[in-house]
Amino acid sequence: MNARTPHTSAVRRIGIALAASASAMSLTACGVIDGIGGGDSSASPEKGDDITVGLLLPDKDTARFEKFDYPLIKKEVGNLTDDKGKVVYANAGASPEKQSEQFQQMIDEKVDVVLVDAVDAKAIAPQVQKSKDAGIPVIAYDRLAEGPIDAYVSHDNELVGEVQGRSLVEELGDKAASSKVVMMNGDPADPNTDRFKKGALTELDGAVNIVKKYDTEKWSPEAAKANMQKAIASVGVSGIGAVYSANDGMAGAVIDALKEAGASTIPPVTGQDANLDAVQRIVSGEQFMTVYKPFLLEATNAAKMAVYRVQGRDLEFDSLTQESVDSPTQDDIPAQLVTVIALTQSNIEETVVKDGVYTVDQICTPEYKADCDRIGLK
Repeated sequence: MNARTPHTSAVRRIGIALAASASAMSLTACGVIDGIGGGDSSASPEKGDDITVGLLLPDKDTARFEKFDYPLIKKEVGNLTDDKGKVVYANAGASPEKQSEQFQQMIDEKVDVVLVDAVDAKAIAPQVQKSKDAGIPVIAYDRLAEGPIDAYVSHDNELVGEVQGRSLVEELGDKAASSKVVMMNGDPADPNTDRFKKGALTELDGAVNIVKKYDTEKWSPEAAKANMQKAIASVGVSGIGAVYSANDGMAGAVIDALKEAGASTIPPVTGQDANLDAVQRIVSGEQFMTVYKPFLLEATNAAKMAVYRVQGRDLEFDSLTQESVDSPTQDDIPAQLVTVIALTQSNIEETVVKDGVYTVDQICTPEYKADCDRIGLK
């Protein structure tokens, strides 16, 4: 299940990540995020603009899915179809069984294409096969589902882990080799988890002392907090030099556990997704960093893939899927892997604020106003 990408080294991948913010903003300025410039084609469409896109998202704990991904996909489908296309949306609430039922309902309703962010990549494979048998193409979104999918759009997930690990090592500096690090990995049923972990370990192995590793069922903050409490009991709160947390929801739980254990200062804690509360924790200094994944590009390009696939616009579809990945059940899946950015106190304004994800007022609520002033976020 190795993604084949053009990135040839960890150093180059990190460099690309740091440069990506400017690229994302350039796309915004050019109108790509707003759907401008992608609607014309000389191809003869298999179907017109009156199409139905089924969208299956995995959970509500990850704030971006309902706040950003769904609205962005819905907006872009409208942009591409002169507002004649529609999105039928369902959220599984972290239940593989519920997602399978939702997927089956979309097949029964004969949607034209399905975008699925799988709760469990393996468990969803039978529905992917049923969709294929019914002539409904399936595009894996954010996580690589098993079964005969038509394409995959996500971020470079190994790079996510590399960015997290590299940032942690650099923050620890001369103390890295002697620092005891706890790894709070994601859900083992999520194929992205192994990629995040692999990327992180390329930076952490040999650079720090990893004393505890945990997998976290369903990315549950509650489970992450319980695991962190175990780590604290074993290592001692003052002995923990840093925590690799694979996402922001778990990072918040890790920080709560450290505070409840009486930590006088919070060691560096990583995250992912740039949730608003995580950005605020970064402003206050409680969380060291998060990985900002320009989901504006991921979501709008997923919508484009779905519409182009249904309309038979192969030229446009192929231009969006110039990479390839393998799953346990399929090789050479056409893919697009969007790069990522390390977000710290130093670049909040140049990333999530400038990209329109959050306003300064949303970040700098009264509770965080003094911290925002301290770091110059105005």
